[in-house]
Amino acid sequence: MEDQVNEIQISYREKLSTLKSNSITNSNDVAQLLFKNWDADTIGLNECFKILLLNQSNKVKGIYALSIGGITGTLVDMRILFAIVLKTLSVGIILAHNHPSGQLKASEADKQLTKKIQQAAVLFDVKVLDHIILAPDRNYYSFADHGLL
Repeated sequence: MEDQVNEIQISYREKLSTLKSNSITNSNDVAQLLFKNWDADTIGLNECFKILLLNQSNKVKGIYALSIGGITGTLVDMRILFAIVLKTLSVGIILAHNHPSGQLKASEADKQLTKKIQQAAVLFDVKVLDHIILAPDRNYYSFADHGLL
C-alpha cells in the first residue's frame, strides 16, 4: 500500500463585475436573466436544471448548469449542487429549470425537490430565494410568487 494520496485543491475567483452588477429584486428580473442565458434552441427540447449563485447583496455571481435531462425530466445531484454553492461561497441561490412542454405548473416532484434543497441549504446558512420554471414561449412560474417558498 502506498502512502501517497491525491491533493485536494479548492479555488474560486470572483470577478469584479459581480460587484458592479445589479441586485436581483424580483422573479421577473430572474426570469429575463435566465432566458438570456438559456439555449433558445433546446429550451423546448429537453429539461435542464440550473442554479443562480448569489452574494450577500443578491448580486449574481454566476449561473451553473447542474444537469441536462430528457423531454420529461432531469436528475439533480444534491452533492454536486452544494459543492458548487460552497465552492463559490454563495449565500443565496435561485433554482431554475425548464418545462419543454410549456406547462407552467410545479409538479409534485418539483415541489419535493425544492423542499429537499431548502432543508439541506439550512445546514449551510444558504437561502433558497426562488425556484423558477421556464417555458419555451418565454413565460415563467415562480415558486416564491405563488407562496411555495
